[in-house]
This record gives sequence, structure tokens and C-alpha cells, in this order.
Amino acid sequence: MIVVTGGAGFIGSVLIWKLNSMGISDILVVDEADINDRKVNLRNKKYAEYLDKDAFLDRLKRGKLPGKIEAILHMGACSSTLVQDAAYFSKNNFQYTRDLAVWCVGNGAIFLYASSAATYGDGALGYSDEDESTLTLKPLNLYGKSKQDFDVWALKNNYLNKITGFKFFNVYGPNEYHKGEMRSVIAKSFEEVVREKKIRLFKSYKPEYGDGEQKRDFIYVKDAVEAVYYFLEHPDKNGIFNVGTGAARTWNELADGLFKALHLPLSIEYIEMPEILRPRYQYFTEADTCKLRGAGYAKAFTPLGDGIRDYCGYLKDHSIL
Repeated sequence: MIVVTGGAGFIGSVLIWKLNSMGISDILVVDEADINDRKVNLRNKKYAEYLDKDAFLDRLKRGKLPGKIEAILHMGACSSTLVQDAAYFSKNNFQYTRDLAVWCVGNGAIFLYASSAATYGDGALGYSDEDESTLTLKPLNLYGKSKQDFDVWALKNNYLNKITGFKFFNVYGPNEYHKGEMRSVIAKSFEEVVREKKIRLFKSYKPEYGDGEQKRDFIYVKDAVEAVYYFLEHPDKNGIFNVGTGAARTWNELADGLFKALHLPLSIEYIEMPEILRPRYQYFTEADTCKLRGAGYAKAFTPLGDGIRDYCGYLKDHSIL
């Protein structure tokens, strides 16, 4: 049995789609009890059972789960960069991940987990996923800190030679419709662009970046789960790995790709960024993929324009993977 936590969420549900495509259906899906906002993401997926995340952890600790667990793919977490509840992040993101990691190592199961590029903060310390870099990072928000706290714990307690973490960069694609303000700009802007023939992007507040010239490493969700699946197939390759394309692109380029996919002339309005975001805003992210490639992952990443074009086919009717 393979456990996928956050299985009704964005990356988790697409990961189940990938597992199903490889003929794997003995899957235990773990998420919150109330998933009405994302229940659609599990439609047409093949899995054995669904459990609430707290019930799952309790049954796991008491040895009350049916069958032998081969792997836990831990994609579940609170991913909001706006929530300001440190205790909640500690319990839900750090402690929960630690409990699963300890169980997997103690029981000989594969443990793959989602870290985040949010751990890199403003990028001043670079984007290296080498162990010595992990210890020095300074996230800009509590979400990033909760991910960083676990990465550091795993490193200091010698777990990273037994488990594998993924620092996902800016993932976009089908099945993210439920994420509200945390959806990708492509998803949030699609209907607006269709309706108004215009996209709104944040102004820049740093002189070295023009409006819309802030850069992100955008990675299509299909590519992200391909990387996770590679490490499921290669459980001997452990540590923390960046999952991004290694090529930063501007928001203006992203907008251009969206308008081209919709066969519309480009039209951008630059708007003020909410003040709460300004001190925490990342102006540049770009995955260092040397470690990922060094681990043998050789698949090419989908070019941004191609990924946007493919995604628009899903956005037209909110279809899912």
C-alpha cells in the first residue's frame, strides 16, 4: 500500500493520477475530514481507502492500518503564506511530518515529503539544496519556516540519508482550483483575461526590477509529480532536492504565454501590491537543479509557454487530471 497525504489537494491528487497511470491503485488517501472544496480532485481516481489525517496518524501509531505500507508520500500541509498562527504551523506542518518520518524510518517504509522553495526566503543566500545551505536559510513567512524547521530537524537528526524531501518552486496546473488566493496567477487570471482581455500584475518596489519583471521558477504540476515518482522508484536516492525547472521567467513572460494560448493581444495593468505582502515578497526564485540531475533525474521540463497552453485546455471547464 502507498499512502498519499494531502491526496485531495493539488499536488497530492495529481500524484495519485500519476500512480494510477502506472497501474498503482492500492492507495490510501489521507486528507482532512471535510474536503467538499476539493472532492472533485478525487473523481475518477482509483484508490483503496480515504482517511481523515488525524484518524490516519492515530491508527498508524497504534498499528491499526490494514496491509503493509510500502511508502508514505507526504504532500499534505497548510500552504498558506498569509496564515499567522505559529502554533498551528508547528503542529500541522512540522510535528505531523516528523511523526510520519519517524514511523517510516522505524518501519522500513519509503518516506517522500513536500518541503518548499519558500524556505529560501528572499533568495539572498541562494537556491542551493545542499545540506550545508539548508542550515542557513531564512524564510520570509511562517509557512516557509515550518518547512525549514523540519528540513533542519531531519538534517540534524541524520534522517536525510533515509528520507527524501522536495523543495517545490512555483507549481501550476490542473487540480488547483480550490486553492483560492494561493492558486497560480494563471488560474486566478484566466477568466479575467477571457472576459476583460487584460491581466493585472503587481508593480515592483525594487528599482532593479521593472514592473512585471520579478522572476519565478514556474514548473508544471505534471513535471513536479514525475520527479516525485522517480524517487519512489529509486528509494536509495535520499536527501532534499529542488523541484523546479532551473530557469526563472518573468511575470510578463507568463502573461505573454497566457495571452498567446488564448490568441489575444497582450494587455497588462500593473497594480499596487498589498502592504502586508511587500516585506515578504520574493522577487526572484530559480531552482539549482544540479543535485536533482546528479541523482539521475534526466527528464526535460515542460517549457512555460507549452505548459500554459496545455493548462488552458483544463481551465476552460475546470477539468481535472
